[in-house]
Amino acid sequence: MKRLIGGIAGGLVALGAAFAQDSGWNGPKDGDVGMLPAASKLAEEVHFFHNGVLMPIITIISVFVLALLLYVVFRYNVKSNPVPRKFSHNTLVEVIWTGVPILILLVIAFFSFDLLYKEDVIPDGKQIVARGDGATTDFPFANDFPASRTAAAPKHVQVFKGTAAGAEGLVHGRDYTLEGLGSATVTVKFAAAPAAGETVVIRAGRSLVGAGAAKEIALAPTMTLKAVGYQWGWSYAYPDFGDFEFVSNMLPEDKTTPELYRFDVDNRVVVPVGETIRIVTTARDVIHAFALPNFAIKIDAVPGRINETWFKADREGVFFGQCSEICGVRHSAMPIAVEVVSRPKFEAWVDSQRAQAGLEPMFGAAREKFAAADAAAAQ
Repeated sequence: MKRLIGGIAGGLVALGAAFAQDSGWNGPKDGDVGMLPAASKLAEEVHFFHNGVLMPIITIISVFVLALLLYVVFRYNVKSNPVPRKFSHNTLVEVIWTGVPILILLVIAFFSFDLLYKEDVIPDGKQIVARGDGATTDFPFANDFPASRTAAAPKHVQVFKGTAAGAEGLVHGRDYTLEGLGSATVTVKFAAAPAAGETVVIRAGRSLVGAGAAKEIALAPTMTLKAVGYQWGWSYAYPDFGDFEFVSNMLPEDKTTPELYRFDVDNRVVVPVGETIRIVTTARDVIHAFALPNFAIKIDAVPGRINETWFKADREGVFFGQCSEICGVRHSAMPIAVEVVSRPKFEAWVDSQRAQAGLEPMFGAAREKFAAADAAAAQ
């Protein structure tokens, strides 16, 4: 039975992943069955919950109920059972049909409550970057989180070594050990000293996101995005970069392509790739909802109330969402478009927005750096 359930779960996960594949387009397509492609670790976890937990449970229950119905139809029809049995109850059956659903709900709650908590609590992880010198094996860092959030277990610390070939994830107990977990200072003790010039990256925190073995510690936000819903559009502000603000409305049909109509907007939200983004949202008039399926986030924008959530984009691209709370006759005309770009391009975009708002540039060299990178790539 375990093998059967495991096989069904694995098959459904693979099926869900296959349905989610596309060729660069991050929005929905006609004929799609699965969810939109995941663009964050949190979305991958949500997809696993749906494809690997809910779908097997739903499938098994549906097959069982169908088999039970067929059995009753053929076993207790008038030909097979001309004299109906007369009984009022069966204690064992009643215990089973009460107890088993409770257990199923507990399994679902275990995964869903964990996801709800992760989406509700803004990550507070931190990253320490150091350089090896060929001799040092001990790398201490301050475990200065709130008391309930300190790094107190090996899973709360992740260690990487970076070289020209890329980052390498290290294994606790084999490549390094940890000393002082739960105390004010934690020390990463390498089995072999990192080579001179080799980059050592230490991540610490309790915000673990991702499915299976691919979990990562989510870092604290690097910026806040303010999103305000109104009938019928969105306004956005970037308080960490001068609080410049702009309005974002759906592009008219004659201003875009048939594929992008009702998806794209005149002013896209721009965020940097690989960084945690805090979203703070409210509304001016009625309840709206800020939803981005690729990042598996959805949060109500309520007048007079401030709600917050977060996401971290793992890849560049344009991702589309929408207002997901019926808010009036033009509810369908409130799309959300988020453009995820590299950090240099994001800084150049911030400077251009600050210039439009009459502010001085914040990243003077960013535009030149991005232009030089583009020129080098073109050669």
